[in-house]
Amino acid sequence: MNVIGIIPARLASSRLPGKPMADILGMPMIGHVYLRSKLSTSLHEVYVATCDTEIAEYIESIGGKAIMTADNHERASDRTAEALLKIEETTLQKVDIVVMIQGDEPMVTPEMISASIAPLIEDPTINITNLMASMNSFEEHEDPAEVKVVVDKNNFALYFSREPIPSRKKGATNIRMLKQVCIIPFRRDFLLEYNQMEQTPLEIIESVDMNRLLENDIKIKMVMREEETYSVDTDADLKNVNKRMKNDPLILKYLTK
Repeated sequence: MNVIGIIPARLASSRLPGKPMADILGMPMIGHVYLRSKLSTSLHEVYVATCDTEIAEYIESIGGKAIMTADNHERASDRTAEALLKIEETTLQKVDIVVMIQGDEPMVTPEMISASIAPLIEDPTINITNLMASMNSFEEHEDPAEVKVVVDKNNFALYFSREPIPSRKKGATNIRMLKQVCIIPFRRDFLLEYNQMEQTPLEIIESVDMNRLLENDIKIKMVMREEETYSVDTDADLKNVNKRMKNDPLILKYLTK
């Protein structure tokens, strides 16, 4: 199967302007995401989809492939879909699975990417997966920047929210606090179909795209990972990731090259 990774990225960000180029251990964050994704043997190629020449020029300067996209996309999946079609037009090869890797996930690992793809390889009825990970503190559970998810006994998503779900208000102390990790593989045709769907009420209320699928009775397979991973949405997140990545052994595989 032809499986590619696409990293949508743009400089405009309300909470952290210029986020993809934010410095992590002397390298722009988008560089970490790209080079770490390139280490995955599950991906035939990795591209950065952007509307900003600064990002494109940087990616090309480190030997990467950048796809210029429109500057009016509201959602990362729209940018990813435009890039997908341009890649197919250029390579003359149809893609089977596209892995959307968010540019604010600098702690992504090759193993996470492989695990996210596995359900689509194994089960032809699954069209989309998301990674999920445990949250280790109530503070993280309360943070609206973190998208939380609750799942059924087979690890299919039941609901996504920026609120702390499941609730601790009844005094429960032993609850499963799970967060979405934004490495999201789509089957090629399903990504295009998804982008044609109208936005749904719960998607808008929660500001979580995946709720659109749940409201249309489409299953999302969640894949549990044990890696410690943090996304970057604020200056505090950036400081946290800089500290945690100092001792990350994966960095030695690309920063020293």
